[in-house]
Amino acid sequence: MKRRDFIKAALAGTAGLMIGTDLIAAKKKAKPNILLIMVDDLGYGDLSCYGARDLKTPNIDRLMAAGLRFDNFYANCCVCSPTRAALLTGRFQEFVGVPGVIRTKDEGNWGHLTADSILLPSLLTKAGYYTSIIGKWHLGLYEPNRPNDRGFDEFHGFLGDMMDDYYDHRRHGFNYMRRNEKILDTAGVHATELFTRWSINSLRKRARSDQPFFQYLAYNAPHTPIQPPEDWLEKVQKREKGITETRAKIVAFIEHLDHGIGQVLSELKDLGLDDNTIIIFTSDNGGLLSKGANNGPYREGKTTIYEGGVKVCTCVAWPGKIKPETRTDFRALTMDLFPTILEATQTGFTHKIEGRSLMPTLMGKKQSPFNRDDYYTWLQGTSKEAMRRGDFKLVRDKAGTPWELYNLKDDPYEKTDLAAKNPEKLKELVEAMQKHLKAAKKVPWQRPIGK
Repeated sequence: MKRRDFIKAALAGTAGLMIGTDLIAAKKKAKPNILLIMVDDLGYGDLSCYGARDLKTPNIDRLMAAGLRFDNFYANCCVCSPTRAALLTGRFQEFVGVPGVIRTKDEGNWGHLTADSILLPSLLTKAGYYTSIIGKWHLGLYEPNRPNDRGFDEFHGFLGDMMDDYYDHRRHGFNYMRRNEKILDTAGVHATELFTRWSINSLRKRARSDQPFFQYLAYNAPHTPIQPPEDWLEKVQKREKGITETRAKIVAFIEHLDHGIGQVLSELKDLGLDDNTIIIFTSDNGGLLSKGANNGPYREGKTTIYEGGVKVCTCVAWPGKIKPETRTDFRALTMDLFPTILEATQTGFTHKIEGRSLMPTLMGKKQSPFNRDDYYTWLQGTSKEAMRRGDFKLVRDKAGTPWELYNLKDDPYEKTDLAAKNPEKLKELVEAMQKHLKAAKKVPWQRPIGK
C-alpha cells in the first residue's frame, strides 16, 4: 500500500472510531431508554433475594441490587388483564374498561379497553421514542385493541391470555402468536426462550439507532401451565432433596425465566445501552398457591385480594441516577409506573390519571405518601374488593360476605379482623368503597360480540 493510501485508510478508521465514540456519548446524554419487565404470577417469596431458599434467581437478584428495591409495592389487581391495563394507562383498571380478565370466548370475557383510554406507548411515541412490546399483551384480541392499534411501533409476542402449552403457543386451539398483525407459527420452542430471543433482537436493532426506546418485555412465565424444560426440572430435583414435584416444577420454571432475563440484561450491557437505560422489574400479581408458588409470609395468593394476591416483587435500576443496593418501604401501585416513566423521559400529559410519580423516591428524596385511597378490585362475577387508607385495609374477597378490616401496620399478615371492634372505621371505608364502585359501574367494559 502506498503511503498516501495508508494515511487515507488510517484517517478513515480514526474517523469511524470517533463517530462510534460520539454516537455512544450522544446516547448517554440522550433521553433514557426504558426496559420494563413484567412477569406473570410471580410469588412474593419466589426470588432468592426475597427469601426463597429452594430457588436460585441470580440475574433478577443482581438487578434488584443494581437499583432500588420496593418492599411495599402492589399490583392493581390479583389477576392479569386489569393490572396490565393499569400499567399502561396509569388509571384504576375499572375506569378504562378492564374490571376483569379479557378472554377469547365472549361468555367468559370481562373487559374491553375504552376508546378514550390513552396508553403509555402513544405518549412516548409523540416524545420521540420507539416503542415495542415483546411477549404477552392480554388487553384485546381484535381491532382497535391490539398493540399496534394502541400505540406500539412493534409487537412480537402473544396476543391472548395464558398459553395452553408453552411449546405450541395455542389457546383454545387458536394461535395468538404475532409479529405485529402477522400470525406466526413458532411451535416447538419454549415461549420464554422465544420472548428472550425477540427482546434481544429488538435491542440489537435499537443499538444501531440514536432514537430512544421503550421496550415492554412481558413474559408469560411463571403463569400456568407450569411447564419448565425437562433439563431445568431435572437439575432442581437433583439439587433440592425432598422437594415435591409441584414445587420443583415452579422452581425450575422461575429459574428458567431468570436465565432468560439474564440473557437480555447481558445483551443490553454488551450493546453499550445499559448506562442510559432505566430497567423496571415487577409482576402482575402474586403467585398461585395451588401450583406451588410461595408468597412469603403473606396471606393467600393469586385470585384473592389479600396481601399474597397483590403484593409483588419490584425494583427500578438507573445507573448513575438511582443509588444501587437501596430499599424503600414507600407504598405504590402498578399504575404509578405510568407517570414515573413519563417524568423520567420528560414526556408531558394533560389527561386525568390516578397514578402518581415515584421519581422523588427513585432519586433518594423523601416523598410523602400519596394523598389517595388505593383500590385493589377484581369486578368479575363474584367480585373481590379491597381498599387501603393509611394503615387500614378493607377486604371483601367474596361477594355477599361481610366486610373485613385489618390494620396492616400492626397486622401485616391479615390475621385479626377488626371489623367488629372498629365499626366507625369500617363504615368510613365501606362508604368510600361504595362510592368508588358506583363510579366504576358507569364505565362500559362489554366487548362487542366477536370483537
